[in-house]
Amino acid sequence: MSDKPSYLGLLNAVSLNETRAHAYLSAWADVTPNDAVRGVLRTVAAREGEHGMSFAKRINELGYELRPDDDASFERQLAAARSDRSDLEKFEAIGVLSVDRGDGPDIFDKFFTDHSIDIRTGELLGRYIAEERDSLRLLRGCHDALRAERGDADPTGDAVSWLAGKLDAVLRAVDELRQIVVAQFMPSTSVEP
Repeated sequence: MSDKPSYLGLLNAVSLNETRAHAYLSAWADVTPNDAVRGVLRTVAAREGEHGMSFAKRINELGYELRPDDDASFERQLAAARSDRSDLEKFEAIGVLSVDRGDGPDIFDKFFTDHSIDIRTGELLGRYIAEERDSLRLLRGCHDALRAERGDADPTGDAVSWLAGKLDAVLRAVDELRQIVVAQFMPSTSVEP
Protein backbone atom coordinates (compact mmCIF):
# COMPACT_ATOMS: atom_id res chain seq x y z
CA MET A 1 0.00 0.00 0.00
CA SER A 2 1.51 3.32 -1.08
CA ASP A 3 1.21 6.73 0.51
CA LYS A 4 -1.04 9.22 -1.21
CA PRO A 5 1.07 11.95 -2.86
CA SER A 6 0.77 15.27 -1.07
CA TYR A 7 0.53 17.07 -4.43
CA LEU A 8 -2.43 15.07 -5.75
CA GLY A 9 -4.86 17.95 -5.07
CA LEU A 10 -2.66 20.33 -7.05
CA LEU A 11 -2.63 17.97 -10.04
CA ASN A 12 -6.41 17.61 -9.80
CA ALA A 13 -7.01 21.37 -9.65
CA VAL A 14 -4.68 22.02 -12.60
CA SER A 15 -6.37 19.35 -14.71
CA LEU A 16 -9.86 20.70 -14.04
CA ASN A 17 -8.93 24.36 -14.58
CA GLU A 18 -7.01 23.64 -17.79
CA THR A 19 -9.86 21.55 -19.22
CA ARG A 20 -12.31 24.37 -18.53
CA ALA A 21 -9.95 26.92 -20.09
CA HIS A 22 -9.72 24.75 -23.21
CA ALA A 23 -13.51 24.80 -23.49
CA TYR A 24 -14.06 28.55 -23.16
CA LEU A 25 -11.02 29.55 -25.23
CA SER A 26 -12.10 27.18 -28.01
CA ALA A 27 -15.65 28.59 -27.88
CA TRP A 28 -14.26 32.12 -28.10
CA ALA A 29 -12.00 31.18 -31.04
CA ASP A 30 -15.04 29.75 -32.84
CA VAL A 31 -16.85 33.11 -32.81
CA THR A 32 -14.20 35.83 -33.01
CA PRO A 33 -14.13 37.69 -36.32
CA ASN A 34 -10.44 38.58 -35.80
CA ASP A 35 -7.99 36.15 -37.44
CA ALA A 36 -5.07 37.21 -35.20
CA VAL A 37 -7.12 36.74 -32.03
CA ARG A 38 -8.37 33.38 -33.31
CA GLY A 39 -4.78 32.24 -33.92
CA VAL A 40 -3.68 33.12 -30.38
CA LEU A 41 -6.78 31.53 -28.86
CA ARG A 42 -6.33 28.30 -30.82
CA THR A 43 -2.67 28.04 -29.73
CA VAL A 44 -3.46 28.64 -26.08
CA ALA A 45 -6.59 26.46 -26.12
CA ALA A 46 -4.61 23.53 -27.55
CA ARG A 47 -2.09 23.88 -24.73
CA GLU A 48 -4.83 24.08 -22.11
CA GLY A 49 -6.55 20.97 -23.44
CA GLU A 50 -3.29 19.04 -23.51
CA HIS A 51 -2.51 20.14 -19.95
CA GLY A 52 -5.93 19.03 -18.73
CA MET A 53 -5.49 15.58 -20.24
CA SER A 54 -1.83 15.23 -19.21
CA PHE A 55 -2.56 15.98 -15.58
CA ALA A 56 -5.57 13.63 -15.55
CA LYS A 57 -3.32 10.96 -17.07
CA ARG A 58 -0.63 11.58 -14.41
CA ILE A 59 -3.21 11.25 -11.64
CA ASN A 60 -4.23 7.92 -13.17
CA GLU A 61 -0.61 6.78 -13.44
CA LEU A 62 -0.20 7.49 -9.73
CA GLY A 63 -3.12 5.14 -9.06
CA TYR A 64 -5.88 7.68 -8.47
CA GLU A 65 -8.77 9.22 -10.37
CA LEU A 66 -9.55 12.79 -11.33
CA ARG A 67 -12.08 14.23 -8.91
CA PRO A 68 -14.49 16.63 -10.61
CA ASP A 69 -15.80 19.64 -8.75
CA ASP A 70 -18.25 22.44 -9.41
CA ASP A 71 -16.88 25.73 -10.67
CA ALA A 72 -19.55 28.41 -10.44
CA SER A 73 -17.62 30.75 -12.77
CA PHE A 74 -17.20 28.28 -15.64
CA GLU A 75 -20.69 28.63 -17.12
CA ARG A 76 -20.38 32.43 -16.92
CA GLN A 77 -16.99 32.30 -18.67
CA LEU A 78 -18.33 29.97 -21.37
CA ALA A 79 -21.37 32.20 -21.96
CA ALA A 80 -19.11 35.27 -22.24
CA ALA A 81 -16.86 33.44 -24.71
CA ARG A 82 -19.83 32.57 -26.92
CA SER A 83 -21.41 36.02 -26.66
CA ASP A 84 -21.35 38.84 -29.18
CA ARG A 85 -19.16 41.00 -26.93
CA SER A 86 -16.01 42.45 -28.43
CA ASP A 87 -12.78 40.52 -27.98
CA LEU A 88 -11.56 43.19 -25.56
CA GLU A 89 -14.74 42.84 -23.49
CA LYS A 90 -14.25 39.08 -23.45
CA PHE A 91 -10.72 39.44 -22.06
CA GLU A 92 -12.20 41.24 -19.05
CA ALA A 93 -15.38 39.15 -18.71
CA ILE A 94 -13.60 35.80 -18.88
CA GLY A 95 -10.56 36.87 -16.91
CA VAL A 96 -7.94 35.08 -19.00
CA LEU A 97 -5.27 37.51 -17.80
CA SER A 98 -6.24 37.38 -14.13
CA VAL A 99 -3.10 35.47 -13.14
CA ASP A 100 -0.76 37.47 -15.41
CA ARG A 101 1.93 39.10 -13.28
CA GLY A 102 4.40 39.78 -16.07
CA ASP A 103 7.88 39.09 -14.76
CA GLY A 104 6.77 39.37 -11.13
CA PRO A 105 6.02 36.53 -8.71
CA ASP A 106 3.02 34.50 -9.82
CA ILE A 107 0.75 31.63 -8.77
CA PHE A 108 3.24 29.10 -10.21
CA ASP A 109 6.16 30.14 -7.99
CA LYS A 110 5.02 27.93 -5.12
CA PHE A 111 4.38 24.74 -7.10
CA PHE A 112 7.77 23.25 -6.26
CA THR A 113 7.78 23.99 -2.54
CA ASP A 114 6.68 20.37 -2.08
CA HIS A 115 9.99 18.51 -2.21
CA SER A 116 8.29 15.12 -2.43
CA ILE A 117 7.25 15.66 -6.06
CA ASP A 118 8.48 12.72 -8.13
CA ILE A 119 10.58 13.19 -11.27
CA ARG A 120 7.86 12.51 -13.85
CA THR A 121 5.40 14.84 -12.11
CA GLY A 122 8.15 17.46 -11.78
CA GLU A 123 8.83 17.28 -15.50
CA LEU A 124 5.14 17.67 -16.25
CA LEU A 125 4.79 20.63 -13.87
CA GLY A 126 7.90 22.33 -15.26
CA ARG A 127 6.68 22.12 -18.84
CA TYR A 128 3.19 23.23 -17.77
CA ILE A 129 4.52 26.31 -15.95
CA ALA A 130 6.74 27.33 -18.88
CA GLU A 131 3.86 26.96 -21.34
CA GLU A 132 1.42 28.81 -19.06
CA ARG A 133 3.77 31.77 -18.75
CA ASP A 134 4.27 31.82 -22.52
CA SER A 135 0.50 31.58 -23.06
CA LEU A 136 0.01 34.55 -20.75
CA ARG A 137 2.58 36.51 -22.80
CA LEU A 138 0.70 35.62 -26.01
CA LEU A 139 -2.64 36.62 -24.52
CA ARG A 140 -1.22 39.85 -23.06
CA GLY A 141 0.25 40.76 -26.46
CA CYS A 142 -3.09 40.06 -28.14
CA HIS A 143 -4.95 42.13 -25.52
CA ASP A 144 -2.50 45.02 -25.86
CA ALA A 145 -2.76 44.95 -29.67
CA LEU A 146 -6.56 45.12 -29.45
CA ARG A 147 -6.36 48.06 -27.08
CA ALA A 148 -3.91 49.83 -29.36
CA GLU A 149 -6.23 49.27 -32.35
CA ARG A 150 -9.03 50.81 -30.33
CA GLY A 151 -6.76 53.71 -29.47
CA ASP A 152 -6.57 53.39 -25.72
CA ALA A 153 -3.11 52.33 -24.72
CA ASP A 154 -3.97 53.31 -21.16
CA PRO A 155 -7.18 52.68 -19.22
CA THR A 156 -8.16 56.36 -18.73
CA GLY A 157 -11.31 56.26 -20.90
CA ASP A 158 -13.82 54.76 -18.49
CA ALA A 159 -11.77 54.44 -15.31
CA VAL A 160 -14.58 53.01 -13.17
CA SER A 161 -15.39 50.30 -15.68
CA TRP A 162 -11.69 49.48 -16.09
CA LEU A 163 -11.18 49.32 -12.33
CA ALA A 164 -14.25 47.09 -11.92
CA GLY A 165 -12.83 44.73 -14.53
CA LYS A 166 -9.50 44.60 -12.72
CA LEU A 167 -11.25 43.92 -9.40
CA ASP A 168 -13.19 41.08 -11.02
CA ALA A 169 -9.92 39.63 -12.32
CA VAL A 170 -8.38 39.80 -8.83
CA LEU A 171 -11.41 38.07 -7.32
CA ARG A 172 -11.21 35.31 -9.96
CA ALA A 173 -7.51 34.82 -9.23
CA VAL A 174 -8.22 34.55 -5.50
CA ASP A 175 -10.98 32.03 -6.19
CA GLU A 176 -8.67 29.96 -8.44
CA LEU A 177 -5.99 29.98 -5.76
CA ARG A 178 -8.57 28.94 -3.15
CA GLN A 179 -9.63 26.03 -5.37
CA ILE A 180 -6.03 24.88 -5.72
CA VAL A 181 -5.39 25.09 -1.98
CA VAL A 182 -8.64 23.27 -1.14
CA ALA A 183 -7.88 20.61 -3.74
CA GLN A 184 -4.50 19.95 -2.12
CA PHE A 185 -6.20 18.95 1.10
CA MET A 186 -9.08 16.91 -0.36
CA PRO A 187 -9.05 13.30 0.75
CA SER A 188 -9.07 10.76 -2.06
CA THR A 189 -12.05 8.44 -2.34
CA SER A 190 -10.50 6.19 -4.95
CA VAL A 191 -9.15 2.80 -4.05
CA GLU A 192 -5.39 2.70 -3.65
CA PRO A 193 -3.48 0.24 -5.83
